[in-house]
Amino acid sequence: MAKKIIVIGSGAAGMSAASSARAADPEAEITVFTEDRDVAYSPCMIPWVLEGKSTWDNMIMHDPAWYAKERNIKIITETKVESAVNDRAKDGTVTKHVVAGGVTYEYDSLVLATGGKVFIPPIEGTTLPGVFTVRTVKGGQEIEAYLKKSQKIAIAGAGVIGLELALALVNIGKDVTVIEMMDQVIPRIADKDMAEPVQKYLEEKGVKFMMKTPVQGVIGKDKVEAVNAGGVECPCDMVVFATGVRANTDLAKELGLDIGQLGAICAAPTLQAYKRGRLCPDIFVCGDVLQCQSAVYDGPTMSQLGSSAVKEGRVAGSNAAGKTLQFGAVASPWVSIIGDKQIAGTGMSLGLASWYGVNTVTGKATGKTRARYYPDGKELTVKVIADKLTHKIIGGQILAGEEATGRIDWITAAVISGMTAEEFLVRAENAYCPPTSQVRDVVFAAVENLVANLQ
Repeated sequence: MAKKIIVIGSGAAGMSAASSARAADPEAEITVFTEDRDVAYSPCMIPWVLEGKSTWDNMIMHDPAWYAKERNIKIITETKVESAVNDRAKDGTVTKHVVAGGVTYEYDSLVLATGGKVFIPPIEGTTLPGVFTVRTVKGGQEIEAYLKKSQKIAIAGAGVIGLELALALVNIGKDVTVIEMMDQVIPRIADKDMAEPVQKYLEEKGVKFMMKTPVQGVIGKDKVEAVNAGGVECPCDMVVFATGVRANTDLAKELGLDIGQLGAICAAPTLQAYKRGRLCPDIFVCGDVLQCQSAVYDGPTMSQLGSSAVKEGRVAGSNAAGKTLQFGAVASPWVSIIGDKQIAGTGMSLGLASWYGVNTVTGKATGKTRARYYPDGKELTVKVIADKLTHKIIGGQILAGEEATGRIDWITAAVISGMTAEEFLVRAENAYCPPTSQVRDVVFAAVENLVANLQ
């Protein structure tokens, strides 16, 4: 009898899991449930679609009909999984099923890829017409429609999505104010000295900022009319919350799975969930709902990135079909393109390191993305962070006009391998061509400065 595999969630993790399960077991009966209308798309594209640089159709990779025809995967959309059961009776009988749309579906393996929910602070007015989050194609289309009758936009949250959205809306002629409760943009994952040039750039483009100011309420009678930000009433036609994502653990809690310190599901390297400290042989976890292990220091971390989701989905789906793959610890490299600026990071920022109680030393260098004698090179700033005690590289950030991704991946490799700053200068190499880098890349100069500061 064919193995029955159920995947809950159709984001990057869920669809990667379903496809990987199919590759591992050509005969399995694979069903995906999602509350979403669309599948297999990247929410990261929403700001650029709203700006007109792409279309909603282009950002959707495949539809349910394609998965049914090409991969024999059944996808049931716009359907909530109301409950899930995985119980062993005293006589040894195991009951395993989910209930969705009032129908009971049995499974042999279950993959939880339930993702996350945009955190909306518990304040008044968040249910008014004109309040949105940036998470789904449908939500993006609703924003697009409401923008036609809106001029003043308030964006709550100055993370990368909030900043990308702010610039996109300014570029189509909107009056945009970003409201952030911290004292810098891209808090937590970027250091202030690397984030400040991004804020300045956006201000020059016309984005307004209210820093160190929480959104305390949304004001309006029949629709959004203003927000209360730090006691100041700011008129606006619509509010977009880009205030971070929290793991959606509703079903996990119903199943009795162990929830970790960070509010997400605990799992083994095989991405099997735990229940009362014991591995569940038939429940696997991937995506924003998963609590990962840090590659920098032993302990939990979150890695709510599309790149992590796809990798996790491959492991969870393959193992749900009978394989024994493993998912390793993460450094969580990230990159954002904001107009002409690229900002990227990996491992720990100074703020995170301080939270962990780590004494740090930094190195920094500025140069060009190309050889000085090749035209149109862009400014490049590289910052590298090391543990003062061990000299291990624990993080880095890059601000550039181009080519930030390859360089941050390079630093990520050093973080994951546990390389010291001194070892980096001995072992690391960079490819060179005048249109792509200086003969000795700026990353090397930043690490040289780091080593000097460690002495």
